[in-house]
Amino acid sequence: MNTDFMEFLPFLIPLAIAQFALLGYTLHHILTHDHYKRGNRTTWLVITILFMNYVGPILYFIFGKED
Repeated sequence: MNTDFMEFLPFLIPLAIAQFALLGYTLHHILTHDHYKRGNRTTWLVITILFMNYVGPILYFIFGKED
């Protein structure tokens, strides 16, 4: 492994954990709720999975989540 990569590894691991935790929470929320501000369950599942690098979950919580 490249030594440059090893230097960044302590910063990348928490980011990866946060990304997958946010994705997991978002998917759980989508699958357990029936009402959305915009779109439907299928739309938000596709958006969240396709843009899983923070963008999809953040879009869901801004535009799709209905309390």
